[in-house]
Amino acid sequence: FGGEGGKWLGGFDRLFLKGLTVDSVSGSIPESVWIMFQMTFAVITPALIAGAYAERMKFSAVLMFSSLWLILVYAPVCHWVWAEGGWLFEMGVLDFAGGTVVHINAGISALVVALVLGPRKGFPKTMMPPHSLMFTVVGASMLWVGWFGFNAGSELAADGTAGMAMLVTQISSAAAALTWMFIEWMKHGKPSVLGIATGAVAGLVAITPASGTAGPAGAIVIGVVSGAACFWSATAMKRRFGYDDSLDAFGVHGVGGFIGAILTGVFAAGSLGGSEGELAIGAQLGKQFIGAFATLVYAGALSFVILMFTQAVVGLRVSADQETEGLDITLHDEKGYDL
Repeated sequence: FGGEGGKWLGGFDRLFLKGLTVDSVSGSIPESVWIMFQMTFAVITPALIAGAYAERMKFSAVLMFSSLWLILVYAPVCHWVWAEGGWLFEMGVLDFAGGTVVHINAGISALVVALVLGPRKGFPKTMMPPHSLMFTVVGASMLWVGWFGFNAGSELAADGTAGMAMLVTQISSAAAALTWMFIEWMKHGKPSVLGIATGAVAGLVAITPASGTAGPAGAIVIGVVSGAACFWSATAMKRRFGYDDSLDAFGVHGVGGFIGAILTGVFAAGSLGGSEGELAIGAQLGKQFIGAFATLVYAGALSFVILMFTQAVVGLRVSADQETEGLDITLHDEKGYDL
């Protein structure tokens, strides 16, 4: 967000938060609060990628890859979309709370990591369910509630836009959770809480870029479409291509983020209940596709380069014995804890 940057990269005029004081403001809030808010986006985005390589990447590689990825991939894309002067910002790409910056960015990078690392031992023949469904539900519930802070908070004010962002976030997530549940019920004869939790996250992901512009009806459509598409990508597509995306980071965040980014260009229109008035849907769709595809290409290519560099310096994957015994013990010495 440096003011001296250009279309592609931010500047260094605020390096190490130069010029920040207790009286600094950003819009209507203290700049320190705005910085902390942006830090949460920067922290969570590389963490999403970890869902793809869980149980098989060295911790040293995790640190190196995540640090380089944050600087070389996240920061430029964030500048493109959210900083004044960024080329996608100036083009008019809509991304209220991070569908492109966070979810497409991390999702495609997660797929690249999964392909480079290869599958876990035994995948896909060995069943690998979550360690604890209770933890899964607790975590999904925390995400659901915390997402209101991301989406509504992106307005940086307690006003009508923030209120609508919170409402459509709830609607989309609920619609996606139910969609996933009913598809699973029809396909397998039984609904599952794991499916409901995953569907809810898919709906949260997809509404993120549209949360500041879509209305309730648009949120229902976005939730239903993302719930169905992410179910397909996390099951049929993953089996078809054989990649081991441990926590479906690509299947939920990549696919859900792409769907949300594109549908933002539809449901922002005032005629469909959005907040953008007489929006030219066709023209806006073109902008949304450009933003989404540019992020896919850039993040995917740079992620591969960073992985190759990390492989050359510290290596990427743990040994077969370490993977079998478990990384909690072999890499972190977490012995005797009932996790």
